[in-house]
Amino acid sequence: MEFQDVVRRRKMIRNYAETPVDPAVVDRALDNATRAPSAGFSQGWGFLVLDTPDDVRRFWAATSDDVDQPDSWLAGMMRAPVVIVPCSSKAAYLARYAESDKGWADRDEARWPVPFWHMDAAMASLLILQTAVDEGLGSCFFGIPPDREPQVRTAFGIPDTFDPVGVITLGHRVEDTGAAGSPSRRRRKPLEDVVHRGSWGG
Repeated sequence: MEFQDVVRRRKMIRNYAETPVDPAVVDRALDNATRAPSAGFSQGWGFLVLDTPDDVRRFWAATSDDVDQPDSWLAGMMRAPVVIVPCSSKAAYLARYAESDKGWADRDEARWPVPFWHMDAAMASLLILQTAVDEGLGSCFFGIPPDREPQVRTAFGIPDTFDPVGVITLGHRVEDTGAAGSPSRRRRKPLEDVVHRGSWGG
C-alpha cells in the first residue's frame, strides 16, 4: 500500500471479527515499532503482547467489570485477537542521559522539557497502527483506566520501571458496525486552523 493511503485510511477500529491474526504480521508491527525515534537512542520502550484467548480475556477482566455483559463498545473490542500494551521507561532515559556522551550525571527529571519516554513509546505505537493498515487489519489505541492499572500490572507482571502508555487492539475489522467513534460526530479541522506559519497569529 502507498504511504499516503496508509495515512489516510488509518482510523480507530472498535469492532473485530474473531479471526486470528497471522503471528508474522504481529512481529512485523512490533519490529516496525522499534524503528520509532528515540531520544538518545534510549529505546526505553517495552511491549506486552497478549495473543491467546486466555490472555486477552484476562486483560479485559483486569480492566472492566462488564466482560460478561459488555456494551457494544466492549463487545466489539473484546473480539480483537491481539492486545498490545506499549510501555515506557523513564528510568531508561534518565540513565541514558547520565552516560558520558550526554553528561547529565544528576539524572534530574526537570531537565526534560516534556516526558520523551512517553512520546517515544507513543510514536512506536503509531507505527503499530500504521502497520495494521498496511496489512489490511484494524487497530485501536486507547487508555487503561487509571484505577485499573494496578490490576493490569499484577496480572501480567509489568515491572515498576515501566509504565503503560495505552493499549492497542489488533485484528480483522468488521465493516460498518459497532460503536461509532468521535470522527462520526466531529469534523476534521482544516489545515489552516492548525498550521501557524511564521507566528501563531500569522
